[in-house]
Amino acid sequence: MRRSISPLSLILLGVGVFLLVLTQLLVWYVEPRAKRTPTDVDSTTVFSGRGSYFDTGSVSTVDGQTITITRRVLGDVAGGERSGNAIWDVSTQIDSPKTLALGDPRKSLQWTTERWVTDRRTNLPVRCCDEKPAFEGEAYLKFPFDVEKRSYSWWDSTLGATVPLEFQEVARVGGREGYRFVGSVKATPTGTRLVPGVLVGSSKPGQVAAEEWYSNARIELTVDQRTGRIMNALIAPRKTLRAPGSEKDAVTLLASERLEFTDATRREQVELASEDSGRLKLLGETAPLAGGVAGGLLAIAGAVLLIRGSRRGEHSPE
Repeated sequence: MRRSISPLSLILLGVGVFLLVLTQLLVWYVEPRAKRTPTDVDSTTVFSGRGSYFDTGSVSTVDGQTITITRRVLGDVAGGERSGNAIWDVSTQIDSPKTLALGDPRKSLQWTTERWVTDRRTNLPVRCCDEKPAFEGEAYLKFPFDVEKRSYSWWDSTLGATVPLEFQEVARVGGREGYRFVGSVKATPTGTRLVPGVLVGSSKPGQVAAEEWYSNARIELTVDQRTGRIMNALIAPRKTLRAPGSEKDAVTLLASERLEFTDATRREQVELASEDSGRLKLLGETAPLAGGVAGGLLAIAGAVLLIRGSRRGEHSPE
């Protein structure tokens, strides 16, 4: 008895099985490894708004001024490859129009540098690689992947502690949908600063250890659900000085009811979120679904042709 097996049936069956295996690799191997915080980040985000700040030249608080916060993040690629973590060096400066024009962070109203080390998969802090400061929480410069509609602990560097951010609503930024989280910080002492006693209304001669107080009336972050990228941020910080033991603010160092991402920063963050999310969706949903459907149909077609060919061979005369 001679069997008639079509080469086409074998090709269709082989391609179909290959696609089915490939889709499983995408779902269980490739896509989870794509959900990793990048090590080669190089980005700048800018907040802007109106507010008040303490002018050292006039030794007084000036109101109704433009305040700019510029945050630069640069990934330590070599350190990240060695440790397997995301290592980001962060520079944050707060400027008035006068200090911003100088182009020197050392002459800003405030300049801080930090080094953040996080697990690339979970976004949780990792204690290594000269991390500074030691921080806690689930979110800071970004949220974890696959953001949920729940409360997240967000690290506030000025406070030196985490702040609970509650899910508020689904909102759109630049046409892209995201999850909005909100929170606030009540007035809290954050340290001391030596200043002339007369500045804070103290009766003691010479310098005194004035208390630094910080509050934030509204923290509002709108986050891309798939990637955890912050597409828009709004804060309302207030930093003051009080005489030792006083319950009243004596000097306003910085205050604004609304500092928000600039239009350019929002556009850039939305574009990056769209690109990264699209890539993850392709690997985790689109390609596996299309490959699974195509692979299944091809495998079935190949199997049908193979069975028909075998049956013809069984019934054909020798």
